[in-house]
Amino acid sequence: MFTGLIRSQGQVVMCQPQTTSAKLILKYADAPLQVMEGDSVAVNGVCLTVLKPDDNGFSADLSAETLSCTTLGKLNKGEWLNLETAMLLADRLDGHLVTGHVDVIGNVREIIDAGDSTVVWFDSPQQLLPLIAAKGSIAIDGISLTVNETDAHGFRVQLIQHTRDVTSFRELEIGQSVNLEADLIARYVARLAQFDHCNNGKIEI
Repeated sequence: MFTGLIRSQGQVVMCQPQTTSAKLILKYADAPLQVMEGDSVAVNGVCLTVLKPDDNGFSADLSAETLSCTTLGKLNKGEWLNLETAMLLADRLDGHLVTGHVDVIGNVREIIDAGDSTVVWFDSPQQLLPLIAAKGSIAIDGISLTVNETDAHGFRVQLIQHTRDVTSFRELEIGQSVNLEADLIARYVARLAQFDHCNNGKIEI
Protein backbone atom coordinates (compact mmCIF):
# COMPACT_ATOMS: atom_id res chain seq x y z
CA MET A 1 0.00 0.00 0.00
CA PHE A 2 1.20 3.50 -0.88
CA THR A 3 0.16 7.13 -0.31
CA GLY A 4 0.78 8.69 -3.73
CA LEU A 5 3.42 11.10 -2.40
CA ILE A 6 6.54 10.79 -4.55
CA ARG A 7 9.77 10.77 -2.54
CA SER A 8 12.26 9.92 -5.28
CA GLN A 9 12.71 9.43 -9.00
CA GLY A 10 14.47 6.84 -11.06
CA GLN A 11 15.76 6.76 -14.60
CA VAL A 12 15.38 3.84 -16.98
CA VAL A 13 18.74 2.22 -17.70
CA MET A 14 17.24 -0.69 -19.60
CA CYS A 15 13.90 -2.37 -20.18
CA GLN A 16 14.89 -5.70 -21.66
CA PRO A 17 12.13 -7.81 -23.28
CA GLN A 18 11.93 -11.47 -22.30
CA THR A 19 9.71 -14.12 -23.92
CA THR A 20 6.44 -12.89 -22.39
CA SER A 21 7.80 -10.45 -19.82
CA ALA A 22 10.54 -7.86 -19.38
CA LYS A 23 13.27 -6.86 -16.95
CA LEU A 24 13.45 -3.24 -15.87
CA ILE A 25 16.68 -1.70 -14.55
CA LEU A 26 16.51 1.71 -12.85
CA LYS A 27 19.10 4.09 -11.45
CA TYR A 28 18.31 6.64 -8.76
CA ALA A 29 18.12 10.32 -9.58
CA ASP A 30 19.52 11.31 -6.19
CA ALA A 31 19.60 9.53 -2.81
CA PRO A 32 18.97 5.76 -2.93
CA LEU A 33 15.76 4.28 -1.59
CA GLN A 34 16.02 2.36 1.66
CA VAL A 35 14.83 -0.98 0.25
CA MET A 36 15.77 -4.63 0.41
CA GLU A 37 15.31 -7.40 -2.13
CA GLY A 38 11.65 -8.44 -2.14
CA ASP A 39 10.31 -5.06 -1.00
CA SER A 40 7.47 -3.39 -2.89
CA VAL A 41 8.03 -0.09 -4.68
CA ALA A 42 5.51 1.88 -6.73
CA VAL A 43 7.09 2.76 -10.09
CA ASN A 44 4.93 5.32 -11.89
CA GLY A 45 2.07 3.97 -9.80
CA VAL A 46 2.74 0.30 -10.54
CA CYS A 47 3.58 -1.93 -7.58
CA LEU A 48 6.77 -3.87 -8.39
CA THR A 49 9.06 -6.18 -6.42
CA VAL A 50 12.60 -4.93 -5.87
CA LEU A 51 15.40 -7.17 -7.19
CA LYS A 52 19.16 -6.70 -6.75
CA PRO A 53 19.07 -3.32 -5.00
CA ASP A 54 22.24 -1.31 -4.41
CA ASP A 55 23.18 2.34 -3.88
CA ASN A 56 22.71 3.07 -7.58
CA GLY A 57 19.30 1.52 -8.23
CA PHE A 58 17.48 -1.77 -8.57
CA SER A 59 15.85 -4.06 -11.09
CA ALA A 60 12.34 -5.49 -11.31
CA ASP A 61 10.55 -8.07 -13.41
CA LEU A 62 7.55 -6.90 -15.44
CA SER A 63 4.90 -9.54 -16.08
CA ALA A 64 2.90 -9.82 -19.29
CA GLU A 65 -0.09 -8.35 -17.42
CA THR A 66 1.94 -5.32 -16.29
CA LEU A 67 3.27 -4.76 -19.79
CA SER A 68 -0.19 -4.88 -21.37
CA CYS A 69 -2.15 -2.88 -18.76
CA THR A 70 0.27 -0.06 -17.83
CA THR A 71 2.58 2.43 -19.49
CA LEU A 72 5.59 0.38 -18.36
CA GLY A 73 5.13 -1.64 -21.52
CA LYS A 74 6.41 1.33 -23.57
CA LEU A 75 9.35 2.63 -21.55
CA ASN A 76 12.29 4.33 -23.21
CA LYS A 77 15.89 4.41 -22.01
CA GLY A 78 16.53 7.59 -20.02
CA GLU A 79 12.87 8.11 -19.13
CA TRP A 80 12.18 9.43 -15.62
CA LEU A 81 9.84 7.46 -13.36
CA ASN A 82 8.18 8.30 -10.03
CA LEU A 83 9.21 6.09 -7.09
CA GLU A 84 7.54 5.50 -3.74
CA THR A 85 8.32 2.87 -1.13
CA ALA A 86 5.48 1.01 0.57
CA MET A 87 3.98 2.74 3.60
CA LEU A 88 4.12 1.47 7.17
CA LEU A 89 0.89 1.09 9.15
CA ALA A 90 2.27 3.71 11.54
CA ASP A 91 2.95 6.24 8.76
CA ARG A 92 1.04 9.51 8.46
CA LEU A 93 -1.30 9.31 5.45
CA ASP A 94 -0.61 12.60 3.65
CA GLY A 95 -1.98 11.55 0.24
CA HIS A 96 -4.62 8.83 -0.11
CA LEU A 97 -4.60 5.04 -0.08
CA VAL A 98 -2.98 3.82 -3.30
CA THR A 99 -2.62 0.10 -4.05
CA GLY A 100 -0.24 0.26 -7.00
CA HIS A 101 -2.76 -1.69 -9.11
CA VAL A 102 -3.33 0.39 -12.22
CA ASP A 103 -6.92 0.44 -13.51
CA VAL A 104 -6.46 1.94 -16.98
CA ILE A 105 -4.15 4.00 -19.15
CA GLY A 106 -5.26 7.60 -19.73
CA ASN A 107 -3.89 10.44 -21.84
CA VAL A 108 -3.04 14.11 -21.37
CA ARG A 109 -5.68 16.16 -23.22
CA GLU A 110 -4.70 19.74 -22.42
CA ILE A 111 -2.07 21.63 -20.40
CA ILE A 112 -2.89 25.17 -19.30
CA ASP A 113 -0.42 27.57 -17.69
CA ALA A 114 -2.16 29.13 -14.66
CA GLY A 115 0.69 31.26 -13.35
CA ASP A 116 1.97 29.63 -10.17
CA SER A 117 0.31 26.33 -11.07
CA THR A 118 -0.62 24.20 -14.09
CA VAL A 119 -4.08 22.98 -15.03
CA VAL A 120 -4.14 19.61 -16.79
CA TRP A 121 -7.06 17.79 -18.40
CA PHE A 122 -6.75 14.02 -18.72
CA ASP A 123 -8.87 11.73 -20.89
CA SER A 124 -9.84 8.40 -19.37
CA PRO A 125 -11.42 5.21 -20.75
CA GLN A 126 -15.16 5.20 -20.09
CA GLN A 127 -15.10 2.32 -17.59
CA LEU A 128 -13.17 4.39 -15.04
CA LEU A 129 -15.21 7.60 -15.26
CA PRO A 130 -17.92 6.53 -12.76
CA LEU A 131 -15.17 6.15 -10.14
CA ILE A 132 -13.80 9.67 -10.66
CA ALA A 133 -15.54 12.47 -8.76
CA ALA A 134 -14.85 16.17 -8.25
CA LYS A 135 -13.03 16.75 -4.93
CA GLY A 136 -12.15 13.06 -4.86
CA SER A 137 -8.69 11.52 -5.15
CA ILE A 138 -6.96 9.81 -8.06
CA ALA A 139 -3.44 8.45 -8.59
CA ILE A 140 -1.80 9.51 -11.87
CA ASP A 141 1.54 7.81 -12.54
CA GLY A 142 1.55 7.11 -8.81
CA ILE A 143 0.97 10.75 -7.79
CA SER A 144 -1.92 11.42 -5.42
CA LEU A 145 -4.00 14.29 -6.83
CA THR A 146 -7.37 15.91 -6.19
CA VAL A 147 -9.90 15.92 -9.03
CA ASN A 148 -11.16 19.48 -9.63
CA GLU A 149 -13.70 18.83 -12.38
CA THR A 150 -15.03 16.02 -14.57
CA ASP A 151 -16.65 15.88 -17.99
CA ALA A 152 -17.89 13.20 -20.38
CA HIS A 153 -14.38 12.15 -21.36
CA GLY A 154 -12.12 12.75 -18.38
CA PHE A 155 -11.16 15.06 -15.57
CA ARG A 156 -9.14 18.11 -14.57
CA VAL A 157 -6.46 18.53 -11.90
CA GLN A 158 -4.27 21.42 -10.84
CA LEU A 159 -0.55 20.89 -10.29
CA ILE A 160 1.39 23.15 -7.96
CA GLN A 161 4.95 23.94 -9.04
CA HIS A 162 6.41 21.68 -6.34
CA THR A 163 4.63 18.67 -7.84
CA ARG A 164 6.06 19.39 -11.25
CA ASP A 165 9.54 19.99 -9.84
CA VAL A 166 9.82 16.69 -7.93
CA THR A 167 7.98 14.29 -10.27
CA SER A 168 8.06 13.19 -13.90
CA PHE A 169 5.29 15.74 -14.56
CA ARG A 170 7.93 18.39 -15.19
CA GLU A 171 8.13 16.90 -18.70
CA LEU A 172 4.39 16.39 -19.19
CA GLU A 173 3.22 16.61 -22.82
CA ILE A 174 -0.14 16.64 -24.59
CA GLY A 175 -0.99 13.11 -25.75
CA GLN A 176 1.27 11.48 -23.17
CA SER A 177 0.02 8.20 -21.71
CA VAL A 178 -0.34 7.92 -17.92
CA ASN A 179 -1.29 5.22 -15.43
CA LEU A 180 -4.60 5.85 -13.64
CA GLU A 181 -5.74 4.27 -10.39
CA ALA A 182 -9.15 5.19 -8.99
CA ASP A 183 -9.70 5.89 -5.32
CA LEU A 184 -9.91 2.61 -3.40
CA ILE A 185 -13.11 3.58 -1.59
CA ALA A 186 -14.85 4.57 -4.84
CA ARG A 187 -13.94 1.22 -6.35
CA TYR A 188 -15.53 -0.79 -3.54
CA VAL A 189 -18.61 1.45 -3.31
CA ALA A 190 -19.21 0.90 -7.04
CA ARG A 191 -18.78 -2.85 -6.65
CA LEU A 192 -21.15 -2.94 -3.69
CA ALA A 193 -23.73 -0.94 -5.65
CA GLN A 194 -23.63 -3.57 -8.39
CA PHE A 195 -24.61 -6.31 -5.95
CA ASP A 196 -27.13 -4.06 -4.21
CA HIS A 197 -28.88 -3.46 -7.53
CA CYS A 198 -28.86 -7.15 -8.47
CA ASN A 199 -30.13 -8.34 -5.08
CA ASN A 200 -32.76 -5.61 -4.54
CA GLY A 201 -30.85 -4.14 -1.63
CA LYS A 202 -30.20 -7.46 0.11
CA ILE A 203 -26.60 -8.32 0.90
CA GLU A 204 -25.93 -11.95 1.72
CA ILE A 205 -22.68 -13.04 3.40
